[in-house]
Amino acid sequence: MAKMPSPSVTVKYTKLFINGEFVDSVSGRTFETFDPRTGDSITSVAEASKEDVDVAVKAARNAFDHGPWPRMSGYDRGRIMNKYADLVEQHLEELAVLETLESGKPLGCQYYEIPEGIKGLCYYAGWADKIHGLTLKMSGPYQGYTLQEPIGVVGQIIPWNAPLLMIFNKISPALACGSTIVIKYVEQTPLTVFYAAQLGKEAGIPPGVLNVLSGFGEIAGAAMSKHMDIDKISFTGSTEVGRLIMEAFAKSNLKPVTLELGGKSPLVIMDDADVEEAIKIAHMAVYANMGQVCCAGSRVFVQEGIYDEFVKKAVERAKKQMIGDPFLPGV
Repeated sequence: MAKMPSPSVTVKYTKLFINGEFVDSVSGRTFETFDPRTGDSITSVAEASKEDVDVAVKAARNAFDHGPWPRMSGYDRGRIMNKYADLVEQHLEELAVLETLESGKPLGCQYYEIPEGIKGLCYYAGWADKIHGLTLKMSGPYQGYTLQEPIGVVGQIIPWNAPLLMIFNKISPALACGSTIVIKYVEQTPLTVFYAAQLGKEAGIPPGVLNVLSGFGEIAGAAMSKHMDIDKISFTGSTEVGRLIMEAFAKSNLKPVTLELGGKSPLVIMDDADVEEAIKIAHMAVYANMGQVCCAGSRVFVQEGIYDEFVKKAVERAKKQMIGDPFLPGV
């Protein structure tokens, strides 16, 4: 297979995004991010430490306590989020190429995943002005009601396997509710997330509402998990790290935690199934995104009557998978 030259893409943002600006890390330390096709360095990226987490959380706390975002009408938040979605769509080509360059994922994945992230952003933008409380029927001469309010500063720790889809899955509901955000992105794929932060700024998200850190889980991620001024943590990643986050939450301020951890999702295929269709679905389920999906269909139970046929045809189909440069069509 002929090797495709590196695509023409300019890396624009490599620093931490805190309080609406790109800044160096407190320590000045950086780390390299690499092109998985060649192992060559793409660029150097600012490395967040505990001190940078403190700075980002302080910015998010100030934006929540004193800034306009939580006090803005849901309608106005939704308008900004829809503008954000429009900007991401306008830059889809550049974002897709950049994400492939640093993740090694086939280019076609991005043209599915990024639009799905845009849809999520638009979906929650539509909810921003529809978050209501309830009026309660009380026994006696009392007035009872519930009032839903943003939770505060939300910490989000995100893996590499679907950078932009993951960021929009995480930030969209928090933005719609009026919370402020500190994201720690995994060290392998920080570049598109920094780009997305800049687009959020251009859309009108106020300073301090969306803060993006790049760095290592055992340093920046650990600091976020036990930070006393973060009100909630959302984490997607391994079960092992999920346990560590639960431990950190228990030892700090008992912040609510949402964990999306690895799973083993089985397919069950019975004798009366359309074998060709079942094989197609099984391969999509396990090979999509190179198998780097927490809900991948990584086990298949096949009823005895079609077992031999299924295995034979599944092997034949697997051998036809094209492996190579992610910028080449069909890979």
